[in-house]
Amino acid sequence: MFVMAALALGVIVGRLAYIMLYRGEYYSEKADSLHERERSIKAPRGRIYDRNGNIIADNKAVCSISVIHSQIEDEAEVTELLTRYLDKDPADIRKKVEKVSSRELIASNVDKETGKKIKAAAVPGIKVDEDYKRSYPYDTLASKVIGFTGADNQGILGLEVTYDSVLTGTNGSINAVTDARGIELAEYSETRTEPIPGNDLVTTLDFNIQRYVTQAAEKVQIEKKANRVCAITINPQNGEIYAMVDVPEYNLNEPFKLVKPENDEETDTGEDAERNNSASGTSMLLPTAGNMDELNNMWRNYLISDTYEPGSTAKIITLTAALEKGAVDSSSNFFCPGYKIVEDRRIRCSKTTGHGSQSLKEALMNSCNPAFMEIGERTGVDGMYEYYHKLGLFSQSGIDLPGEANSIMHKKENVGPVELATMSFGQSFQVTPIQFISAVCTVVNGGHTVTPHLGKRIIDSSKETITAIEFDEQRQVIDEETSQKMREMLEAVVAEGGGSKCAIEGCRIGGKTATSEKLPRGTGRYISSFIGFAPADDPQVLTVVLIDEPEGTYYGGTIAAPVVRDIFLNILPYLGIDKATNEY
Repeated sequence: MFVMAALALGVIVGRLAYIMLYRGEYYSEKADSLHERERSIKAPRGRIYDRNGNIIADNKAVCSISVIHSQIEDEAEVTELLTRYLDKDPADIRKKVEKVSSRELIASNVDKETGKKIKAAAVPGIKVDEDYKRSYPYDTLASKVIGFTGADNQGILGLEVTYDSVLTGTNGSINAVTDARGIELAEYSETRTEPIPGNDLVTTLDFNIQRYVTQAAEKVQIEKKANRVCAITINPQNGEIYAMVDVPEYNLNEPFKLVKPENDEETDTGEDAERNNSASGTSMLLPTAGNMDELNNMWRNYLISDTYEPGSTAKIITLTAALEKGAVDSSSNFFCPGYKIVEDRRIRCSKTTGHGSQSLKEALMNSCNPAFMEIGERTGVDGMYEYYHKLGLFSQSGIDLPGEANSIMHKKENVGPVELATMSFGQSFQVTPIQFISAVCTVVNGGHTVTPHLGKRIIDSSKETITAIEFDEQRQVIDEETSQKMREMLEAVVAEGGGSKCAIEGCRIGGKTATSEKLPRGTGRYISSFIGFAPADDPQVLTVVLIDEPEGTYYGGTIAAPVVRDIFLNILPYLGIDKATNEY
């Protein structure tokens, strides 16, 4: 019995020694955790800047208000104080105050002044903690590019979600010591772990160019009563996006308020509708469960998330492929009687009386469908598809925004004479605007691919560069000589052809018009577009405008080309492109 008792005592002593010497730190932390209450301190999210250092996404200091039930001395007093200062249902506040829990959040994103007043009252059981709310100083500007965050400060759309891991900081905490009942002990002061802010993002956007392009888009949308007007201004040499616009835009500071036309008969007039008339002729509507589809459509960036038939701007791709394959050259001639018979189809030209005999350059200037059907026929299906692939029309552009769609193309084996003919002038296939813009950049920049992008570099709070954001390496896919020929012919389109309404005296501008009928055909719904670049001999800026379902005149050369002209009148001097010589 003595030996057994000694062995048992030895086991107990050994176990105690193990716990105290080897596991002491672990159990000490466990014990401390029973007497500590932790409250999180939200880390400031990294700012987003334009290329010139203008802040386009910032943080606003706010407060979060909570109650700790074990510390409340007078529930009625706590309820009365919170009801007085917070825009909350008194019944909801009372329910949370009476709930037995370690901590109940009453309200977040409370402005600092209100938080100070509640804190100054010094009512036991109420905690006022610092917090941060995302703030957008320019409200609607570039809303579909920047995106917004949720209540937890996590990115939901746009750049906010693409670069969420960069912008998100590390939360801090406030720790208080409590007794067994959870009441904080006055003799122990709170300990604090400071939050670490997220890193900042510098974008390629230019605030001034974004504003110019937005104003031009809003003007034509109002004048033509269009569904939407989209525009993008990009450096075709490196893919840096200066402006990306899809109007109507929404207010980033109120992203769940639905923007609807005032004359929309389906506008909700229920109890939850909150209307504010604005100068832009729109209304704001609080969302209900039934209009989330409308909200998603409002947030949607058409330039990257939707496809369309490019229409006559696709003749840029057709002609590039034909020149590269040797199917045509500068001496090629065509005859247009006003139509072309393809199998059992009579496909007409926009000029029903025909253009007659014309050179290759004149065919592009006239945007002649029969001529381009012949150019496509000479190039062949294999040749066309080879350059669709080379120019990126079968793959996503790689832009650093979420939700990018891809093109809708015929399988090559299913392309017959009719399909080839219609594809040659931009029908029967669909691409996203950003895919098509990337392809045109390659055609005019000397023949190298670019990745359109918005991220430029990541910096810390002292504005020191941490990382320069890199994208896919450029590849030469078009011969420089072909690119030069295309620039010259596209310059003639603006100087002498259908793009003349984009011409600016003293400036060398290249471009192409398009008017594409939306599916199903025969409904009279069109997308009018124009793509322009300058200087024509060495493009440094390229702008595309798309007008969705304009009322009245719908020809791209008539209504879209002047918009690009207005944009260029503002931004060419700003970018330092000399009007007299049009040199960069």
